Amino acid sequence: MSTFSLASGVDSFDVSKAAATLQDAPKKNTLQPIVTGTTVIGLKYKGGVMLAADTLASYGSLARYKDYRRLTNIGEHTILGASGEMSDFQAIIKKLEGMEKDDVNQDDGYSRSPSEIFNYLRAIMYHRRGKGNPLWNQLLVAGFKNGASFLGYVDLIGTAYEENFIATGFGAYLAIPLIREKWSADMEEGEARALLEDCMRVMFYRDCRASNRIMIAKASDDGNVVSEPYELSHDWETANYDERHPYEGDGSSW
Repeated sequence: MSTFSLASGVDSFDVSKAAATLQDAPKKNTLQPIVTGTTVIGLKYKGGVMLAADTLASYGSLARYKDYRRLTNIGEHTILGASGEMSDFQAIIKKLEGMEKDDVNQDDGYSRSPSEIFNYLRAIMYHRRGKGNPLWNQLLVAGFKNGASFLGYVDLIGTAYEENFIATGFGAYLAIPLIREKWSADMEEGEARALLEDCMRVMFYRDCRASNRIMIAKASDDGNVVSEPYELSHDWETANYDERHPYEGDGSSW
């Protein structure tokens, strides 16, 4: 029997007994996300697809990590963005990197398409949901291959679909109406970027888990590009109710 001798007056530590106790302990799953990221927005434009996300990861209500990159390249043709639990996002990236290494080791010149990555993640997320231990994320998979743009959504219960524009988190309520109003299939890259910046600015104003420090990523025929973080301009000046409501009174809107 293996034991560690401890200081006088303290019982020795039984390694075998401790190992057996850990082995018999009940399995514990993640019951709720802890360190989270908020909205990711994606849209197709003429010649490619573009994603935007801020760089804040919140520990509950604490703005804990202010330089967390939630957009990343996967292989040659795909960009992945994530909302939700950041440790689960790291686990997903590790799985994808392992798959990419296997492809490199095959040395046959083949690289997976965005659609293949999307369907792999759909299967992984649904499998984990079925085991009662989901990966607490909403994922956007974007890419460009063989002259075609791809944009898909997968979440923690395995819901998966493709669309021309998608937003996760709070952005599904606030950003999507703005995109519906201004988006068109033949919009230029500059227009797409400006629209995403407008949406991310609204998220900064309205979502207390959002930041004005954002990243933009694009996939096109020229390859994938993920920008360095930069700050959006913003204006917190309150409206002058006396001018908006010229009648006499206290200036309120009631």
